[in-house]
Amino acid sequence: MPEHSSDVKSDVKPHRSLFERLTALISPEPENRTELLDILQDAHERNLIDADALSMIEGVFQVSDLAARDIMVPRSQMDVIDISKPIEEWIPDVLSTAHSRFPAIDGERDKVVGILLAKDLLRFYASDSFDVRDMLRPAIFIPESKRLNVLLRDFRSNRNHMAIVVDEYSGVAGLITIEDVLEQIVGDIEDEYDFDEAEDNILAIKEGVFGPRWRIKALTEIEQFNEVLGTTLADTDVDTIGGLVANHLERMPHKGDIFDIDNLRFEVLRADARQVHVLLVEKMPRLTAVAS
Repeated sequence: MPEHSSDVKSDVKPHRSLFERLTALISPEPENRTELLDILQDAHERNLIDADALSMIEGVFQVSDLAARDIMVPRSQMDVIDISKPIEEWIPDVLSTAHSRFPAIDGERDKVVGILLAKDLLRFYASDSFDVRDMLRPAIFIPESKRLNVLLRDFRSNRNHMAIVVDEYSGVAGLITIEDVLEQIVGDIEDEYDFDEAEDNILAIKEGVFGPRWRIKALTEIEQFNEVLGTTLADTDVDTIGGLVANHLERMPHKGDIFDIDNLRFEVLRADARQVHVLLVEKMPRLTAVAS
């Protein structure tokens, strides 16, 4: 017997009502990321989502745009242990920095031979035949161009917490941790070993196309900024770089904003609905007037 018409499944979508079609014309669905973020910003302004939720959603989008080179700890700033030296020489540095993991090098910074977990050093005090090389975990190497969303997935699947970033010549460019990536989404993750020292406000990173670049905390005083970068930004109206940026844009900075102040190019690396947190600053070449 032929199936009853009510038993036959149809792929035809039900007709939308006139009201639904009119609503779609007036308020169409977002067609790209920018439109979606605008809708989320509007939802925040109407108190439908709070600032923390908006910040994390923006952070998720930001992670897919950033690469390892953008947030890595540069090679010059890496805290490492040199296993070619007696353990007594570098263990005080382990205690003073209080990191949970350290890249282990063998004589030179480009020769990373593994990762040492600080907790494994407890065996040094409990055993007479301690060999630090036996304690090393394999080091994971990634290119500077690796996207953070892919890196986060790898961290989770491989249960790694640290990766060594290498440049195009296979030299060590820096390191990156799972905490660094997560902070792009949820903001700063502070623990009992984090310090808010003025010298950490400005971090020199690998040079860009036009020259030196720095990662700057938005709370950095303009006076300190000028001193380190050799600039003359005015601090008469505001005290911090974040305040200067907000004044320049005449609005709250958003992640991904890129703009120039004098011969400096600013990019907002991390911001939420309430304030900007971290900026990337690059010195641009000054244009010289051509005599007629």
